[in-house]
Amino acid sequence: MRWDAAEYERSGRLRVAELIPLGPAAVAGGIAPGDYVLSADGVPIGPHTNVDELLAFRIGRRVALRVASTPGGAGREVAVRPVNAGTEKGLLYREWVEKNRAYVERVSGGRLGYVHMFDMGEASLQQLYVDLDAQNQARDGVVIDVRNNNGGFVNVYATDVFARRPYLVMTPRGYPAAPARAQLGQRALERPTVLVVNRHSLSDAEDFTEGYRTLGLGKVVGEATAGWIVFTWNVPLVDGSIVRLPRSRITTLAGETMERAPRQVDVPAARAVGEGYDNRDSELDAAVRQLLSQLR
Repeated sequence: MRWDAAEYERSGRLRVAELIPLGPAAVAGGIAPGDYVLSADGVPIGPHTNVDELLAFRIGRRVALRVASTPGGAGREVAVRPVNAGTEKGLLYREWVEKNRAYVERVSGGRLGYVHMFDMGEASLQQLYVDLDAQNQARDGVVIDVRNNNGGFVNVYATDVFARRPYLVMTPRGYPAAPARAQLGQRALERPTVLVVNRHSLSDAEDFTEGYRTLGLGKVVGEATAGWIVFTWNVPLVDGSIVRLPRSRITTLAGETMERAPRQVDVPAARAVGEGYDNRDSELDAAVRQLLSQLR
């Protein structure tokens, strides 16, 4: 849950401002925005209560919350099962992705889809496939977001999804027409795209950015990337610890060393401080404008 900060500063009460989708409170039911959490396992919650202390060592265990619609209400008991910080991080990340997807859909008038890659690992690649299949095949174009992506090793597989071009349409008897690649089991979006990056896009995300531009897949929008691309490997030490050492230099086709050479953008855009409080995203706005202009 997220709390109403103004209410807490004013009265010390925990008033629910938002339920995180698929979080313990949302799954349990019986709690809604606007409710007050009065106690946890019978311990009243007030201005001087350390809620972190109440939840210590309670991950995965039943916690009984007393919840009421008013601060002085008798309330009702709701049993929840707290999750660890890693699970919380994942839930908050997916919420952020869904908000971005809804934002792009709204500002584009429903024409554009949105995908984000958390990193360049196998799990993120599989999530990319799911998001493209579930949300974006019916859109006119898709915004690809690799902001804050700290790299990995799957850039070539991700690039292939956007680089493959249609060449046949197949119409099975009794079914609608569909692109041949998809019917034959090959991953391909076959839609116009735009790529969003920022200064926290690093390592393999920069390889992806270079490939996206070199292959002419679309415009790159946002801030120049980090310039961190160099492959490192673990080297064991005699005491059992490890150190990371550079092992593979990355260059462009023209021979340019990419380490300490940020990938530049075609359309500069940067988020102003505090934009998140107004539910605005200047980088996504610029990407949507760019892709819609290409579609026109």
